[in-house]
Amino acid sequence: MGKDVIIACDFDSAEKTFAFLDKFTGRKPFVKIGMELYYAEGPSIVREIKKRGHKIFLDLKLHDIPNTVKKSMAVLSRLDVDMTNLHASGTVRMMEAAIEGLTREDGSRPILIAVTQLTSTDEESMRKDLLIEQPIADVVMHYAANAKKAGLDGVVCSPLEAGKVHDTCGKDFVTVTPGVRFADGDIGDQKRVMTPAEAKKIGSDYIVVGRPITAAADPVAAYERCVAEFVD
Repeated sequence: MGKDVIIACDFDSAEKTFAFLDKFTGRKPFVKIGMELYYAEGPSIVREIKKRGHKIFLDLKLHDIPNTVKKSMAVLSRLDVDMTNLHASGTVRMMEAAIEGLTREDGSRPILIAVTQLTSTDEESMRKDLLIEQPIADVVMHYAANAKKAGLDGVVCSPLEAGKVHDTCGKDFVTVTPGVRFADGDIGDQKRVMTPAEAKKIGSDYIVVGRPITAAADPVAAYERCVAEFVD
């Protein structure tokens, strides 16, 4: 599987999103549509961005009872996105139901990945807030193994964990890693971060990059820098 850079389009309106995407007159980047934009604009934003030739990672992190997730995934599969996700903490049964719902009549479906632990979560908050006493690395690997058992394609994880996920679940198990920043950039509110070059070295398949590109003075140049460091 080829590596790719996914831009997190964390905007609150279609207007801002298209003003950003209009800057990319050459290569059409893979984009992530998260909760903020999807809740602001609904399914129409997905269809319009897809029509413009972009691949789409629809990042809604479903987490509910299995039947609700199954029905919701069936709806999302009709939007023709390329990738979507859910929380691994929703159990193996929920993830299996998600696969059932996402799979179309012809057998095709988007890539489905599971969130292990959010990149804003560190070991202290996991223990204090979630009452999970095991080391965060063990929790991430257990959730990743559950996702593979359920038939998912991979996980969202910190780039710090991507190599070990591949060791545990196999090299074809996809790792999608947010928490990527340039070496000379601000890490913001993410606690487990890595540069594009480091993420490439450790084996991430996709990196998700938001503010280092979207807030850059020259977003296209920042995107091309990411591609150069991670893909080329």
